Amino acid sequence: MNFDWNNPYPTIRSPLMARNVVATSQALASQAGLRMLLKGGNAVDAAIAAAAALTIVEPVSNGLGSDNFAILWDGQRLHGLNASGVAPAAWNPDYIRSKHGDKMPVRGWDTVTTPGAVAGWVALSDRFGKLPFADLLEPAIELAERGHGVGRIVADKWGRQLPALQGLPGFAEAFMPRGRAPEPGERFVFAAAGATLRQIALSKGEAFYRGEIAERLVAHASVHGGSMAMSDLANYRPEWVTAIQKDFAGYTVHEIPPNGQGIAALMALGMLDKLDLGRFPVDSVESQHLQIEAMKLAFADTYRWVADTRHMTEVTAADLLSDAYLAERAKRIDPKRAGDPRHGTPPAGGTIYLSAADERGMMISLIQSNYMGFGSGVVVPGTGVSLQNRGHGFSLDPKHPNVVAGGKRPFHTIIPGFLSKDGQPQMSFGVMGGNMQPQGHLQTLVRILTHRQQPQAACDAPRWKVGSGLAVDFESTMAPALVAELKALGHRFEATPDTYMDYGSGQFIWKLSDDLEDGYVAASDSRRDGQASGF
Repeated sequence: MNFDWNNPYPTIRSPLMARNVVATSQALASQAGLRMLLKGGNAVDAAIAAAAALTIVEPVSNGLGSDNFAILWDGQRLHGLNASGVAPAAWNPDYIRSKHGDKMPVRGWDTVTTPGAVAGWVALSDRFGKLPFADLLEPAIELAERGHGVGRIVADKWGRQLPALQGLPGFAEAFMPRGRAPEPGERFVFAAAGATLRQIALSKGEAFYRGEIAERLVAHASVHGGSMAMSDLANYRPEWVTAIQKDFAGYTVHEIPPNGQGIAALMALGMLDKLDLGRFPVDSVESQHLQIEAMKLAFADTYRWVADTRHMTEVTAADLLSDAYLAERAKRIDPKRAGDPRHGTPPAGGTIYLSAADERGMMISLIQSNYMGFGSGVVVPGTGVSLQNRGHGFSLDPKHPNVVAGGKRPFHTIIPGFLSKDGQPQMSFGVMGGNMQPQGHLQTLVRILTHRQQPQAACDAPRWKVGSGLAVDFESTMAPALVAELKALGHRFEATPDTYMDYGSGQFIWKLSDDLEDGYVAASDSRRDGQASGF
């Protein structure tokens, strides 16, 4: 790929070129990963260290009670890991309705599925890591116990979430040590999380799922009306999976299969691949309109059919990704008018994101999340474990494949991405931010692959975000003339103020050539406090 190395968008960042790279949304986490590479570790070691550090330096997005997913190239082939949690055995529609009525709750213990992140770290380390597992958590432990200066954007997002969360069990004790959110640069000490990280390090996660930490989680759930049991934690295992994929612009895009929403990005790209998108300039109304319309159609299908793969009995991922079906969906796009999408029926057949790559060719794409910012808002006292609220993603419709059930994974928003060409690795990438994630994958890949924009430019370019029906929101940096032209096509501007997700934030690591001595070019999104670090 011969990139256009210019960047036509406002930015304060330049791409990084190095043979060993870690890119995350927090500079201290990037440096934690870099420490592992300098210590002789590989990209997986770096990613685990960075992920653990992010639970401390970006608690507004993830924590020790998170889930995660990963796609990695081990030097020979691609692997996928689904470390998202399952519902407690006691959950079913009647259980939820008896306590919360006809809607899944948003916060509290009845939104907490079994946390998968710690088990995901252990699984990655056991299979692909070089360094001892305990070494990988050292930077996070130090950041927790000694404290760190809170980042500017993290501090802002922290303060915005307090009104909704400060009354939830354990939250204020952990995240309002001075009775408020930290100010930018103010030192935040998270000693309880440091102590828990030490137990996780010494036991390789056993304490979290079958030991003292597990007992404290279950006891807290019992006191506060939750149903998490020791067996829910002890029986949990992450799952190695085969990534789903779709060709686009001469490359192959890989995503984790459902229960995640990565399939939405693949479907939209599959439609666009049939519409000769490259004939239009990168920031033209024609190009942006087609992308918006494809994304809307993909979401309509995703929200109707996607669930835990084991429960997708009517429509499978392969059905949704078939070329014939996507060609039919592409024909529904009117190039001159915005459409109100409906799902089709194919023939049967708060989040952090990080990326790391090393000079031996290993590349990893990892994403980790508590979901809605701090997640459930529940923090188990004395442990520093803040818990996700992924259970909110279930449906109560008994006819929907995503209906809540014990032992089932809910529909998940977090999606790591990976790109290959001719069977060889090309880029590990991802864009955090709720349903902005597949939209971010789509928009950045079009810029990089179709229009040859270098990764930092693709990161910094203004984005749109679709809502329901004809609704779409535009980032304030988008050219006013382009916004006006899109409105003229019938796109209904609908501002969607968002205290956390905004327009997503990405990390990208692109391999410069088949010669590993040439290294990588990396980008870190300027919408967060992040950094790409390397040597």
